[in-house]
Amino acid sequence: NLYVSDASNNTIRKIEMSTGVVTTFAGNPGSSGISDGTGTSARFQVPFGMTSDGTNLYVVDMWNHNIRKIVISSGAVTTLAGPETSSYTLGFADGTGPAARFNRPQGITTDGTNLYVADHHNHRIRKIVISTGVVTTFAGSGTGTFANGTGTAASFNTPFGMTTDGTNLYVADSSNKRIRKIVISTGVVTTLAGSGSSGSADGRGTIASFDGPGGIIFNGINLYVADRNNNKIRKIVISTGEVTTFAG
Repeated sequence: NLYVSDASNNTIRKIEMSTGVVTTFAGNPGSSGISDGTGTSARFQVPFGMTSDGTNLYVVDMWNHNIRKIVISSGAVTTLAGPETSSYTLGFADGTGPAARFNRPQGITTDGTNLYVADHHNHRIRKIVISTGVVTTFAGSGTGTFANGTGTAASFNTPFGMTTDGTNLYVADSSNKRIRKIVISTGVVTTLAGSGSSGSADGRGTIASFDGPGGIIFNGINLYVADRNNNKIRKIVISTGEVTTFAG
């Protein structure tokens, strides 16, 4: 099945691949808010990025500033990290479960053990240990600027989408108009592609340009980026950083 974050309807939708049948898997389109529960008894407020470990879905509940977990087999929704009871409890804090704070988180990916979250307005990449709910800052200084470096010595500016190849994270650093690479084992942040100036030029590495890159996915060989303000899908060969226009 496919699972879709239907942000405007505050729901998670399920699409059966074999039939195309669409159902509401979790959340209620007539009621936004924040509450755990099963299926349509749970409440979300602008669910956004989503990833899966095959057993659970992990959803960035953007306007609730938290990360939700959905058991695929049952539809049971719980809050893994961030505030559990009151909407608009935003901010920045590392901690365990409800003690952690996010500010409009958006992208999310997993390596199977941890979740990595693009904490959009905190300009950071956060790490969540799935088994414990412990949240730490993996990379990013918290200032909306640009710098390569290791861990918190690096800087992002409104990071958006995220994906992984299991060894590295790839971040659509939206306002920096770049695609960043983070080595998971070391936290070293570099620029894979993008000059930092608005544009739609194809080319290798920093010769290429983007304008507001958002969603990003890895297909086993290449990255594909939703280059939002250019209304294009861009393709990046990971091994070379070569950027081409794939569609649009």
